[in-house]
Amino acid sequence: MVYNSRNPFHKHPFGAVAAGTPVTFRLCLPLRDCVRPPRLAVFLPGKEGEPFWEAEMTPEAAPGGERIFSCEYTPREPGLLFYRFRCFGADGTFWLGRDDDASALRDSGRMWQLTVFRPGFSTPASLEGAVFYQIFPDRFACSGQAKEGVPPDRRLHGDWKEAPDDRPGPDGVFRCDDYFGGDLQGIAQQLPYLHSLGVEVLYLNPIFEAHSNHRYNTADYRHIDPLLGTEEDFRQLCRQAEALGMRVVLDGVFNHTGSDSVYFNKEGRYGSGGAYRDPHSPWHDWFLWDRWPDRYQSWWGFETLPNVNEECPEYQEFICGPQGVVRSWLRAGAAGFRLDVADELPDRFIRDLRRAVKAEGEENLLLGEVWEDASTKYSGGEQRQYLMGEELDSVMNYPWRTAILRFVREGGGRELENAVMDLLENYPPQVVGVLMNFLSTHDVPRAITALAAPDMAGHDRDWQREHNTLDANTYYAGRQLFLLASVIQYTLPGCPCLYYGDEAGLVGYADPFNRGTYPWGREDQGLVEFFRILGRLRRNSPALRQGEFVPVAFDRDTCTYLRRLGEDRLLICVNRGSDTREIPWEPRELQNARLLLSAGGVEDGVRLCPRSAAVLLLEGPTYGQNGQQGRRSTR
Repeated sequence: MVYNSRNPFHKHPFGAVAAGTPVTFRLCLPLRDCVRPPRLAVFLPGKEGEPFWEAEMTPEAAPGGERIFSCEYTPREPGLLFYRFRCFGADGTFWLGRDDDASALRDSGRMWQLTVFRPGFSTPASLEGAVFYQIFPDRFACSGQAKEGVPPDRRLHGDWKEAPDDRPGPDGVFRCDDYFGGDLQGIAQQLPYLHSLGVEVLYLNPIFEAHSNHRYNTADYRHIDPLLGTEEDFRQLCRQAEALGMRVVLDGVFNHTGSDSVYFNKEGRYGSGGAYRDPHSPWHDWFLWDRWPDRYQSWWGFETLPNVNEECPEYQEFICGPQGVVRSWLRAGAAGFRLDVADELPDRFIRDLRRAVKAEGEENLLLGEVWEDASTKYSGGEQRQYLMGEELDSVMNYPWRTAILRFVREGGGRELENAVMDLLENYPPQVVGVLMNFLSTHDVPRAITALAAPDMAGHDRDWQREHNTLDANTYYAGRQLFLLASVIQYTLPGCPCLYYGDEAGLVGYADPFNRGTYPWGREDQGLVEFFRILGRLRRNSPALRQGEFVPVAFDRDTCTYLRRLGEDRLLICVNRGSDTREIPWEPRELQNARLLLSAGGVEDGVRLCPRSAAVLLLEGPTYGQNGQQGRRSTR
């Protein structure tokens, strides 16, 4: 092997590093490519034509058929760097660049990435590896308690078992204006159930006053939506959750408000004030006007979601100040925020948010919605700085969701391995510790649907409605694949996040079909019990919470990897294919292994049945695959 950035012989330390950390690079070249020593070239983002730093590598002793060269580079400032090697062979000068699996490829235009973060950057250690549970508050649980101050125009379903309204109004607009009455007291009543699943963090979709069932069109940041309850209900929920070892993270929607809000008030619900109705309103400068009042910037062109100007000092103070929204709700009991559309918030504003969150406690979490590799995200005309140590603690992990579902549904273990290793290599390890790993959210189809039903791509809501109910065969095929996907989700580094009702068998395409009510009394009890086992496994295994990740074997239909922390070693094996497969590990060690979890079956302790997964606790000496040590680690 010429070079592979995941191999500690070639690059040490692995992955992202703190500024000021010496990094050693080692290159193994055949003699024909060693007319003169190669050079390590380091580049800045967007400036790939001219190296930012370049140095000749030093020869080391090597076997007769090749030569080894090494070089040390110490990045001085946080930021994103890229590198490759300039080589000098008998046929002339050439570049060594990156292949898909992080190994070297001659004349490749791709480079390896080196993420450099701020020294001292820390994330909430108490949340490392914790199990999250996402709740869409209107649809999880209804206490039945009477509410005060509920607007009279709220349209409530009479039956919890009904499907969400998916048809537009008479004007053709789909408004998300039907409610089921789920509330904070209902969540509190179900805390023992959530505790039985091993849940340690509740992530709540927006709970502030708003005039839609999703509540991403905030009407008043200072008040709980009256249909959900009161501030005291929220405080009580946080206290009860804390008593069971759970924390509550809120959705922070700070890029836009609702047009139907006390701040904008286009619809006139809040009297004669508001930025839309009064040019002298104290909130006028919060918004971005092309021509007041009828032309203003809005989120993705939705006029009901006017964008705010995050550079406005008054808005910054309102959200991030000592008496601002963020710190007030943290003092009321919240343990952090998930930032909606983080890539549409300026870096400076996110830094202000971080200071506000951490001012109320270093263990509070600030997590961002970013759909791509957050370390390389480019938006707003600049390279984003989310993970360098002054902004987010971590992000939602859409890349792994895509990779897991694709592998389980279609095959391609090597692609899954590379997707996992790419982020482990690109993200600071403390970011990985609190990475939100999910299979479903309120923004994407539910996992069982995504795994077994026809792909919804290119189809409208009418098509989704017609195909949303799964027949028994499709459901149980998707259910089994969901078990496999969930084993992977729960055993990767970071924090598994379960979307409410997935564990009970809910299915559905996109909004609103993925936002049905939790099926109390009609759960798939086998699924629920499986997630209880997963939750216990996660809670009780130090290797799953904090251990290193070691790939073992990946092919089209199987993936096998090790999670290891000291003497605690778990081997995870998944076979999505239709044939029985040998577990790629030393048989004598497998014979002494303890089966902690099985989804499908294991034959004679050494073979995995079709469409099965297993988690094995390895005991005794480490032999590894074919008697060798496991081959790579991340930390």
